[in-house]
Amino acid sequence: MSSTTPTPPQPSVARMYDLYLGGDFATPTDRAAVEAVAKAMPDCFALCRENRSFLRRAVRYMISQGVTQFIDLGSGLPTQNNTHEVAQAAYPGAKVVYVDMDEAVRDLGTKLLAADGSTRIICADVRDPAAVLANPELRGLIDFRKPVGVLLMCVACFFTDAEIGSIMGTIRNALPAGSFIAATHDTFDGKRDEVETVRRVEEVYSQTPIPIYFRGKDSVARIFEELQLVEPGLVMLHEWHVELDDNAPEASNWLYGAVGRWDGGKAAPKRARSASVSSVGRVWKLASGLPRTLVSIAGYYVRSAYAHLKPVGNMKRF
Repeated sequence: MSSTTPTPPQPSVARMYDLYLGGDFATPTDRAAVEAVAKAMPDCFALCRENRSFLRRAVRYMISQGVTQFIDLGSGLPTQNNTHEVAQAAYPGAKVVYVDMDEAVRDLGTKLLAADGSTRIICADVRDPAAVLANPELRGLIDFRKPVGVLLMCVACFFTDAEIGSIMGTIRNALPAGSFIAATHDTFDGKRDEVETVRRVEEVYSQTPIPIYFRGKDSVARIFEELQLVEPGLVMLHEWHVELDDNAPEASNWLYGAVGRWDGGKAAPKRARSASVSSVGRVWKLASGLPRTLVSIAGYYVRSAYAHLKPVGNMKRF
């Protein structure tokens, strides 16, 4: 009679990320993985807080451009001040679909969002974007005749080099003109003296269902091919409109980020900034103290103030 050794459970990337942000849904396996990452990279918690701050800023910017429906790809658990909370605080009618490959995330997220008819969570693999975007639950909430905001917060760093172009191309080409894609990505550019740190973090994530890859700026830029990048372009997160978040954390220098506009493949001339972004930031700070019923009024003024903030130019193919 033969016996087999049970396969040990793998850490969940989604639950690990929730734990980085202070959540409490992690299993012992997840906690052990996070402890290993923290030992190698003590500022991993600051990195995740900075990533979440960028999400808030990107969503607020997109709403200022008239986008009121969002798809959060590779979202993880919808907790810790996530997309639907930020979007609906700025525009109460905003719709959000979360997408994650972890079935446990879907099941828990469905319970957490049960009372929210404007938000859904589906279980699907972002690496098959055609199937994700054809999902009937997603299609039942997102209207692809109108601009859509797509979020990939530290998600493309789980794509292989061979996958980036095809995945992003499929996503981009499925969107109507006027849509936006916001993405962040881990990088070693700001930490050239920490090669061993990167190696150890990548080693921990190799034990999860999806390994992680740190990349340089030129490789990260492939995410935004054919998009019109909102100024200041692809930069470290602390360089992208921190005035749009009351609680923007200090720089970690581990992440690049950008927001790009999709114009349906039509080339657009480079345009300079002509609006005061700082004034928009002040509106958001005022809005944070308003009752929910008045927030949409603040959102109107944000959209007006941002009306002339244009993309900085078209990203060319490499």
